[in-house]
Amino acid sequence: MRFPRFLLASSFAFTTAAFAANWPAWRGPLGLGETTEQALPVKWSTTENVKWRVPLPEPGNSTPIVWGERVFVTQAEGERRTLMCFHRADGKLLWQAGITAQSADPTHGTNPYCAGSPVTDGERVIVSFASEGLFCYDLEGKELWRRTDLGKQIHIWGNGSSPVLGGDLCFLNFGPGETTYLLAVDKKTGRTVWKKDEATGYGEPPTADVQGSKNPNEKATFIGSWTTPVLATVEGKEQLLMSWPRRLAAYDPKTGEEIWTCSGLNPLVYTSPLYRDGLAVAMGGYGGNTIAVRLGGKGDITETHRLWQVKRTPQRIGSGVIHGDHIYIQNDPGTAMCIELKTGNVVWTERLPASTGTGQNWSSVMLSGDKCYTINQGGDCFVFRAAPQFELLSVNPLGERSNSSIVPSDGELFIRTQRSLWCIAGKK
Repeated sequence: MRFPRFLLASSFAFTTAAFAANWPAWRGPLGLGETTEQALPVKWSTTENVKWRVPLPEPGNSTPIVWGERVFVTQAEGERRTLMCFHRADGKLLWQAGITAQSADPTHGTNPYCAGSPVTDGERVIVSFASEGLFCYDLEGKELWRRTDLGKQIHIWGNGSSPVLGGDLCFLNFGPGETTYLLAVDKKTGRTVWKKDEATGYGEPPTADVQGSKNPNEKATFIGSWTTPVLATVEGKEQLLMSWPRRLAAYDPKTGEEIWTCSGLNPLVYTSPLYRDGLAVAMGGYGGNTIAVRLGGKGDITETHRLWQVKRTPQRIGSGVIHGDHIYIQNDPGTAMCIELKTGNVVWTERLPASTGTGQNWSSVMLSGDKCYTINQGGDCFVFRAAPQFELLSVNPLGERSNSSIVPSDGELFIRTQRSLWCIAGKK
């Protein structure tokens, strides 16, 4: 049994219930991809430093979370939408719970169902099954509540946002699609506390032909946000940061009131916001824009608080991290990048070596000390230095495709590929 250390945090932030050795949500306790652990494995292979590997029934893109001796992963299996719980010591499946989908919503072939990660506070696990609803289980797999009345979350590319916990509330970006809104529910009952509609004011969205469609007239709407929101402390108060198409916004997490908005993003947004030292950074996808905003103010703060904007950046699916005065990210084309936080200037761009020829990347960066961890779609795991001079520390091929992100917990790494769940542990 592990006895992790308590993390001090504000009364509202999710970290009041989090421990250093746990990874309770997508992108960790703070939603920023950072861990306080530094004694993590740097080198591994399909045989070296592998504590265990267990097969998964079908491909999936979601990232695992870890609490104590349990590892949780969302998993589609045929028409089932499920949450799986594994024992961290040996990878044994402890339980699997879920529901049978009432309809097959559209999604892209590279984005299987159950793309969002679960979230836990150590007492309950909450998971979004998109149009099928929001579900809450205890740590033994007993269903505590469900919300199946949230609407249809329909988009040609599917969904991917994960729920977030803060205090007694659970937040969810319910979208993109015909119905798009930000939702807060009571984590103990599932009751709606507030709901903020968003799918207005965008104007006519750009479209493009749908690749592989049998209908030559079918179009994909090039607008939408797959962002998982992030809680931040701004001027002593909590704010919920959310990247929408064409703008970054902040909300009062207790009421849903919009505090401020800053324009400058493009119509497609996949990454989550980053923040550090009074600055927030939001990145668009599909050759879109990146903006940095000084936190604070009310209303439209574009003219007063937007520090910089960079247009026509590389495609970005996964989120980056901030270390010191720089942002580090791995772009979808397979390039790692270092960016000055206060100016947006690129310090370096390096193509990471891909052993399978599949260098594309959907993985978000995980930061441990001054080391960045990420994995590309071909299953090559990279560790590179978070420093103004590029230094590649290791390349660790797993030989299995992945669109997930690397998770740290108590000296171990957990990696979800399209075929397996891996536990990587260094020699002790």
